[in-house]
Amino acid sequence: MTRSDSGLAPGWCALTSLHGRIEAHIERALQAEHELSVREFSVLDVLSAQHDGDGGHFRMNRLADAVVLSQSATTRLVTRLEDRGLLARYLCPTDRRGIYTDVTPAGLELLARARPTHDRALAEALATAEQRPELAPLAAAVRAMAQAPAAVG
Repeated sequence: MTRSDSGLAPGWCALTSLHGRIEAHIERALQAEHELSVREFSVLDVLSAQHDGDGGHFRMNRLADAVVLSQSATTRLVTRLEDRGLLARYLCPTDRRGIYTDVTPAGLELLARARPTHDRALAEALATAEQRPELAPLAAAVRAMAQAPAAVG
């Protein structure tokens, strides 16, 4: 198979390269300044968005889906954040088998401090990616998405 026969593979490779570079850059910044991983930041961010929505909590399975982790990886991550006082878990009042997860005030405060670091590192990683011809269109697409109005629905 020649390169021209590979169809979607070059685009997929560029996308995974961009993702890996961005995630690694953000990870280094968050760890250095806040002792927080990208995944931990994502969990806090997803849960904090619920404070403006339906009560500030997620069921564990929904959280796993939102941060694209397995159930077991999500449980381990939530346990680490809970041990640090950043999250709390509790049983669903209507279904004792369901477990909710919520961000604590300490988690919200850490997220507020870490968000500018995250955003700065993301902007830096995109600027670096824009210097690479194979990544520049993807980096531009990420920036365009940030400029677009949020989809309704």
